[in-house]
Amino acid sequence: MKHLISKKKQAYPVSDYFQSYLLRYGRVYDAGIRYEDLLRFNNAIPVYNEVGEDTLWSTVFYPPGEQQEIHDRLRLTYAILKAGGDVSIVKHLYIDRIDQCNYGNTLPFRIRIVNSINENFDYFYVKRVDANRLYGLELEHILSPNRIHYFIHGGTIIEEHIIGIPANDFMRESMPMTRFDLVRLAKEFVKFNERSFVCLLGDMHSGNFVIDIARDFEKWHFHMHPIDFDQQSHHWRKETYIPECYPQNGPFLHATRKYLSPENIDQYQKEERSLIASRVRVSHGRFDRLMEVMREDLIAPDENVRRLGEQLSRHYEDDAFARCDTMGELVDTSIQRLFDKKNPPHPLLQATWP
Repeated sequence: MKHLISKKKQAYPVSDYFQSYLLRYGRVYDAGIRYEDLLRFNNAIPVYNEVGEDTLWSTVFYPPGEQQEIHDRLRLTYAILKAGGDVSIVKHLYIDRIDQCNYGNTLPFRIRIVNSINENFDYFYVKRVDANRLYGLELEHILSPNRIHYFIHGGTIIEEHIIGIPANDFMRESMPMTRFDLVRLAKEFVKFNERSFVCLLGDMHSGNFVIDIARDFEKWHFHMHPIDFDQQSHHWRKETYIPECYPQNGPFLHATRKYLSPENIDQYQKEERSLIASRVRVSHGRFDRLMEVMREDLIAPDENVRRLGEQLSRHYEDDAFARCDTMGELVDTSIQRLFDKKNPPHPLLQATWP
């Protein structure tokens, strides 16, 4: 099964109920750039990497009469994202490049912003609003070890750049060679696999997450961070939510099978489930408020909810999933099971992928 997702999904709007939640937690601003503003470019050239391969991004250019206005709005947008709108932080910043992705559902823009004093640079992204993506960002912020900074402005999402090596590049160029490092990498993949499945975050093939490497006195730690949340709780197929099921992630699965025993895998899965439950407890009600909204929202066809619920019921041997009417109910049911201490066999121990 090379491609688990065969059709592009539609973008779902933000409901008034969800908008109220986002406003409560500081995710809504009435200022900054809009996605439609960046569509006014009149020229574009493809971006190639250092070996001459097409990156599927294009640098776009704007008419002279519009460029300054767009750059000013982008600098304000960056000030909102990084400093709550304090424009003093962008005094020495300028927009160096605006790229548009030519691949995928959302055709996002990537903005490169540079400090004129020291030439240090940063990136941020401008995308169309999609409720699935916003739920994914919120769940990642609350239930994972990663913190996500973003806001919405009308029909536009502004997201910070998530630092890390794209997983497909990591496998090609930076895959560790020592047993010690491969054990640590395999441990992280087990945890990432578990977290994605429990939270129903789909499409985590190697092009949609990055590897962050941290040094300590015992060599290296590896952390896997999602960067694409468009398939949060949308698809009907259970395997969509299991990173091990993507052939693109084969090297990570090979390392897991080679260097971790079933007992190790079971231990790391239990650790991750416990950590997710702990984050729910310390979220000060934020997770519960998100679920109140998500359980009522329609972010997938009814048929997708029904089919996924049936598959999860068989997997967990729990009819509660089959009784769910929305994707939000499926996510909530999945998370609540962490507090019931029910731990069925996990797909990673049963996988038949090469």
